[in-house]
Amino acid sequence: MIGFIFGKLTWNDLPHQWFTIGGTLSMMLMGLAAALFLTRTKKWKWLWKEWLTSTDPKKIGIMYMILAGLMFFRGALDAMMIWLQQAMALGASSGYLDPSHFQQIFTSHGDIMVFFATMGFLTGLLNLIMPLQIGTRDLSFPFLNTLGFWLYVAGAILINMFFVFGGEFAAGGWLGQTPLTELLYSPGVGVDYWIWSLQISGAGSLLSGINFLVTILKNRAPGMKLMFMPLFSWATLCSSILIVTVFPILAITLGMLTLDRYLGMHFFTATAGGNPMMYINLIWMWGHPEVYILILPSFGIYSEIVSTFSHKKLAGYISQVVALILISLLALMVWLHHFFTMGAGADVNAFFGITTMFIAIPTGVQILNWMFTMFRGRITFDSPLYWFLGFISTFTFGGMAGVLLASPAADYQLHNSLFLVAHFHTMIVGGALFGIFSGITFWFPKFIGFKLNEKLGKYAFWLWLIGFFLSFVPLYILGFMGATRRMDHYTNPAWQPLFMTSVIGFIVIALGAGMQVLQIIVSIWQRKKNRDTTGDPWGGRSLEWSTPSPVPFYNFAIIPRVTGRDAFWEMKEKGIVSSPDKYEDIELPKNTAMGIYVAFFALVFAFAMVWHMTLFAILGLLGIIVCVVLRTFDEDTTYVIPAAEVERIENERRQHGGD
Repeated sequence: MIGFIFGKLTWNDLPHQWFTIGGTLSMMLMGLAAALFLTRTKKWKWLWKEWLTSTDPKKIGIMYMILAGLMFFRGALDAMMIWLQQAMALGASSGYLDPSHFQQIFTSHGDIMVFFATMGFLTGLLNLIMPLQIGTRDLSFPFLNTLGFWLYVAGAILINMFFVFGGEFAAGGWLGQTPLTELLYSPGVGVDYWIWSLQISGAGSLLSGINFLVTILKNRAPGMKLMFMPLFSWATLCSSILIVTVFPILAITLGMLTLDRYLGMHFFTATAGGNPMMYINLIWMWGHPEVYILILPSFGIYSEIVSTFSHKKLAGYISQVVALILISLLALMVWLHHFFTMGAGADVNAFFGITTMFIAIPTGVQILNWMFTMFRGRITFDSPLYWFLGFISTFTFGGMAGVLLASPAADYQLHNSLFLVAHFHTMIVGGALFGIFSGITFWFPKFIGFKLNEKLGKYAFWLWLIGFFLSFVPLYILGFMGATRRMDHYTNPAWQPLFMTSVIGFIVIALGAGMQVLQIIVSIWQRKKNRDTTGDPWGGRSLEWSTPSPVPFYNFAIIPRVTGRDAFWEMKEKGIVSSPDKYEDIELPKNTAMGIYVAFFALVFAFAMVWHMTLFAILGLLGIIVCVVLRTFDEDTTYVIPAAEVERIENERRQHGGD
């Protein structure tokens, strides 16, 4: 009976190592501090009604970004520990981490930064911006939006629960290489935590992708053709198609690995007819498109920023759209370049190598169009544009490394080396993350109501750019020198100065991140001085800038009618940005806590599966089913704001200088 209830969980699985005790205490202190603050300010009810149960995509987007920021900090701690170990572990010194713990940190860092930091930031931005850009008040499926967010939260909680229960995480790399993650080589619960946290958060990402895709196809403002959409919305569309295409592959692949571990099957084992290379193929059929899922929205952000701060329409709009589509298609056809050394043969390697090189063509088209847009433009060098210029330098550098790796002959020498690690981080940090920082700075006044401090933002940029090159250029060099990834110890003394340089680079990046936190604090302090009273602080061109800052909960008092590209710029040119003569009733979705309940039971089910707790697994699954059924039969899901109330809100806003 005890096994039926508690499974494999025992008293010995509670925190008893320095890192599990530290992690548990940190989470407890953070939770206690938040609870004390909410109690002292009497904000519990406000938090529940206005935020946690909200179906407003703007509030959901902000919550995504807050949690993504916390997870980014968590992943950065892992990066610091990795680099410190590598800087210390030379010769007779084994560093401060044992090999198993180092591999767990390596795995945790990759998964947290990809699934819970970068993906969280971008999903938040898509929620914030895309509905406004296409002229709609909400996503097509508001409940799926809140459910997707809370599944993301549940996954983020589960991936950190090993601190409290179990004390170990997966050690098979961020993609869980088989047969290392099979039961024979990883008999503990670390791999199970990894599987179920990715399954839960992946389900949330899939729901979000479906929601964004349907919203763009069905909910655009009157007159907004696909070829009238801003490039950020186009990038969202392409990224969403990739999500819907490849996240089921991730779910199925992890499901097959689960069957291997739980029911003794042999899909990916090294014995009994299993094939570990099938796993590598399947996981990279998801993994490489995931890189473009992360980076395409940043391409869209750069398009918006270059056009706005050059005070010109974007050069080559049609070619930009075609480039996004081609990148998305080619992203599905290049996964094998991650393992040219598997022995597939010269013909197979040549096909995937050439296809990989082709991606550089549409990517180069985008960069050239951004340059042509800036040519002879009236460029304003505000901090969002700084991040774009930093992206050009880092991404071009990393892109050339990518073309080199696309050659099977070169890849045979560089495969599994730190050169590859440096290239990947150049793409994600210099491409996706710089785009996120640029977008946050650009759209911050639209949702918060005041601009961020420009001087501190530029300081942060320079620290990030300098720290980035200090951190990752040494890794390129180490890769050429033969240093492999996942290496926790080495004997070549020539490598240590380069590892120490990377540590210095990390410190500079940390200063840059600290400067961003200071930027937000100072901006809040100076919010009256930097308040946006126009709704259009940068001279924007798309529909989000036609709304007041911060955006009202209904987005648009009257849904705009679009007649061309750069819809808001066209309105300003024609002088038709004015108050409507007549308002109409607005229908919006009601808040709901059902997404929280479903995600809670999903977390219970996943935790129970990790520990083989049969009773709680059954209860969690039943809870999910009951909540979904109850939501299905709930027909009271919307409310109406009368036209008179809309008019009152709009008039009150204008009287306070919000127009």
